[in-house]
This record gives sequence, C-alpha cells and structure tokens, in this order.
Amino acid sequence: MAVETKIDKTFHEYHRELAVQYFNKVWDLMEMKERTIEEADEMVHMAHASRLHWGFVGEPVNKARGEWQISRVYTVVDRSEPALYHAQRCLDICLEHGIGDFDLAFAYEALARGYKVKGNEEKKEYYLEKAREASKDIEKKGDLDVLLGDLETI
Repeated sequence: MAVETKIDKTFHEYHRELAVQYFNKVWDLMEMKERTIEEADEMVHMAHASRLHWGFVGEPVNKARGEWQISRVYTVVDRSEPALYHAQRCLDICLEHGIGDFDLAFAYEALARGYKVKGNEEKKEYYLEKAREASKDIEKKGDLDVLLGDLETI
C-alpha cells in the first residue's frame, strides 16, 4: 500500500478544487440569458477543463457528470455532434460502472437534448422515454423533480 505524500495530497486537492470551480463557473455561464461569443467559448473550455481535472482525481461518477455537463454546454451553443459524443460518453461511464439513479437518467436526458439540437425527433423521443424509465429509480424526490423539470425543456 502506497503512503500518501504531501505532494500527492496537494496534487489531489489542486485538481479537485479546479474541477469544482470550473464546473460551478460553467453553471453561471449556462444560466445567463444572453452571452457573448467569448463567454460561450469560455463556457465550452471550462466544461472541458473541469472534466480534465476530474479525470485526474475523480471517481467514475464525477467523470460521468463532467461528460454530461460538456454535452449540455454544447446543446446551449447549438452544436449537436459534440453534444451527442459527450452524452454517449456519460452514458457509457454510467453503464460501465453501474451508476444509476439520477446520473443514469441524466445521461439519457443528455442524449435526448442532443438529438433535439440535431433535429432527430425519433431519437429525441426514444431517449426521453429512456430518461423517464430511468427516473423511476431515482430515490430523492428533489433529484426526481430536477430531472422531470429538465425533461420538460426538451
């Protein structure tokens, strides 16, 4: 068993702090009613940066949520191809690691939203239904309410 050194702990803390800060800043930018091209670019780059830092120190659930956020950002800037790529990565991580509940339902939500941006109504509806099915396994009412509210915006 390896002994944690001060350098290891500092590395972990540094990447975790940046991952969280960037994740939260992306939410601030996504919630803006209007944003400049520069702010949209910053939002995309920060979502990727957050996911990069989670890749160094996060658990699979952190990585799945990072992929979800990247997908969501790309739908906000109306880019279906990268939105769908990252939504699928989110779903793959959830399935590979047995992550269910809220995260699995949101993986399907991300795919539905990406297909909406792409203009593929059939696949959008398919993944909306998968998200609704997965929502039956969400334990916390607050989490369920968030998901169902988001599904209404698709």
